Amino acid sequence: MTSATVPADLTPDPDTLRRLRWRCRRGLLENDIFIDRFFEQHGDRLTTPLVQGLLQLMDLSDNDLLDLLLARKEPEGDLANPEVLQVLSMMRVRPA
Repeated sequence: MTSATVPADLTPDPDTLRRLRWRCRRGLLENDIFIDRFFEQHGDRLTTPLVQGLLQLMDLSDNDLLDLLLARKEPEGDLANPEVLQVLSMMRVRPA
């Protein structure tokens, strides 16, 4: 996989990314697996909008987040925005 260059104005600073990784630690191992895989595959290409979408997902309870990650539910209301939907689609993809 080639890594695309992200414009500097859309790239979060390293400190923001470190805090984000810490914020993404969850109580359910299943959520951590999805999140760890997401950072392994996309961490070097995260944009500010993706960070915002990820932070919105991290505000959910562990069970609600897992339901979204497993596609048992879809985001509703304010959570059904382009950033959250993009992050979810990236997190739901299984590695080849």
